[in-house]
Amino acid sequence: MLSSSLKSWLLLSVLAALLTIGLKSAAYLLTGSVGLLSDALESLINLIAAITAYLSMIYSARPADANHTYGHEKIEFFSAGLEGALVIVAGLGMIVLAIRRLFHDAPLEELAIGGGLSLLASLINGVVGVLLIRVGRRHNSIVLEADGKHLMTDVWTSVGVVGGLALVWLTRIQWLDSAVAILIGGNIVFIGFALVRRSFDGLMDHAIEPAEQEAIRALIRENTPPGTDFHALRTRQAGARQFVDFHLLVPGNFTVREAHDLGMKVEAALTAKWPSLATTVHLEPIEDEASFQDNALRGIEPPGR
Repeated sequence: MLSSSLKSWLLLSVLAALLTIGLKSAAYLLTGSVGLLSDALESLINLIAAITAYLSMIYSARPADANHTYGHEKIEFFSAGLEGALVIVAGLGMIVLAIRRLFHDAPLEELAIGGGLSLLASLINGVVGVLLIRVGRRHNSIVLEADGKHLMTDVWTSVGVVGGLALVWLTRIQWLDSAVAILIGGNIVFIGFALVRRSFDGLMDHAIEPAEQEAIRALIRENTPPGTDFHALRTRQAGARQFVDFHLLVPGNFTVREAHDLGMKVEAALTAKWPSLATTVHLEPIEDEASFQDNALRGIEPPGR
């Protein structure tokens, strides 16, 4: 099953987090670098986030029931938001530790070995992160994509930290380690806010991308005959599933069977192109002025409709 395959990818993320925690912890113990300590703490957050994402994916795979008639997929947005919050915490924690080290300087040792261990950890995270992002986008899974992006922030953190250690080694200026850690921490906070924003949009039933909405409208036009029309098209995303509903305007002399068959034809065409799309069609007589006066849905049509 698809959900089982996606869960396997998250288990790979858990294994990567465990391995990199060990590598980065060893690097910190060898060097005493605050940058490497922050890097190790972020890998610990990676582990918590990966476990949370795995549990949310198990829950989201549950079928619809009497209390959740649209399914459980929205839990994925909560998971992505939690992951974004954890990323923010990691970034802020990194900044605080770096500032403290600025005022309590300590010599750094074994920079070459520590830097090598950190780069090895970043290589592992980079490979796993790219795979998760690709699989997440292919299957429209915000959980996998968010976890992949989280791992990629870890990669850039490690690269920046090692770059800071290299500067310390070349210049013998110890505070550069903390300065680089502060800059990277700021970037991590920015990425975390972006993840939280996307999660918030999903929980608030944000519409799908405008280009995809226009593709849906074009396909509806292709499958409706002259003398019919549609309006009040609404879309939303819930995890890997998408929902669309619209009003299909048909001649008043259509029989119930004819109107139903037309609606089924449009729905089948949409499902054929977007298998995860759930479509709801509301039939209205095109001659009735009331069909065009739904005040509750005014303002949702794009310009030109």
